[in-house]
Amino acid sequence: MHGARFISYAAPLSGSKELCAWRGEIPAGTKAPVHTVSREEIFHLLSGELLITLDGRGERIVAGDTVIINPGVTFGVENPTDEVAVSWVTTSIGLQAELADGSVLTPPWAN
Repeated sequence: MHGARFISYAAPLSGSKELCAWRGEIPAGTKAPVHTVSREEIFHLLSGELLITLDGRGERIVAGDTVIINPGVTFGVENPTDEVAVSWVTTSIGLQAELADGSVLTPPWAN
């Protein structure tokens, strides 16, 4: 999705009743569309460096940093480097992401 690769580790299909967890691989130069999340996400950067935008405020994060993304927050991710960044995300089942054009995505790895 948007050039990134997502690998699910916990979801209803694997037996989880409440939580989802996945690893995201964000290629160099990727800029994902800004979206508003319906559920809290815990976003932990395992390797690399990213530019994270929360409600229009940009912040550079590096490996080891964790960002808490509250429901209703507009969230963007950009990898301005020349290396793949790897993240770990945990959220509750039922996460949806609303894009700027009003379309709603329901990621299969989060439901």
